[in-house]
Amino acid sequence: MLPPMSRRPTDLAPLLRPFPDGTGAAIPPYLSRTYTWAYLSHRTLPWLDRPSVVSAILWGNAGRLMRAAVSEFAPGERVLQAACVYGGFSPMLAEQVGTSGALDIVDVAPIQLANVGRKVAGLPQVRLVHRDLADPGEVGGYEGVCCFFLLHEVPPPARSRIVDNLLAAVRPGGKVVFVDYHRPRRWHPLRPVMAQVFRWLEPYADSLLDAPIESLSPSAGEFEWRKTTSFGGLYQHVVAIRRR
Repeated sequence: MLPPMSRRPTDLAPLLRPFPDGTGAAIPPYLSRTYTWAYLSHRTLPWLDRPSVVSAILWGNAGRLMRAAVSEFAPGERVLQAACVYGGFSPMLAEQVGTSGALDIVDVAPIQLANVGRKVAGLPQVRLVHRDLADPGEVGGYEGVCCFFLLHEVPPPARSRIVDNLLAAVRPGGKVVFVDYHRPRRWHPLRPVMAQVFRWLEPYADSLLDAPIESLSPSAGEFEWRKTTSFGGLYQHVVAIRRR
């Protein structure tokens, strides 16, 4: 079971405990092989986790994309954040749900949980959970789930498991929000640039660009889906609401 809601982010060590079977939440091979430089290195993390860098990576759209995602949730809701996010996203989401709500931030990398823990210290509504989102877990009953720029960094088999688990985490009437890359329109001046970025740095992104998120889970039919794109189609904002 997950730790009690009374845990504070500063109590990080007790949260980083093994699964009930004793195996622990090991770093997936694809993550250490492909993204050590981005997410597992103490040397690069402080540089990458700067608002200016996050904004540059998203071509000046970071704030707008974050605000649009956060606005999908309401004060008092219990929300799951799928993986840590660089920049000010987690404090923004925590402030949105407020002290009458709850925010669980789930990540497989202890370094990322420690980093976000410093940002949300003093916010009693936040709980950090050490877990691989691709593995089934004893979670559920959330009113909202937010998955912000995670899916393009995950190989297709794990991506499908993550989407399935996130959809399973919300109660009837609950909402799952996915914000991620999308195939830009043919005329987009950044299309060739992003193609090179994906080829060099994001080897799993192409498989997401050509697969609607609702096609990744067999339980997608239990949800109503809506999708919008922005910045010439480079970004997608997808909302899935579980039918009551």
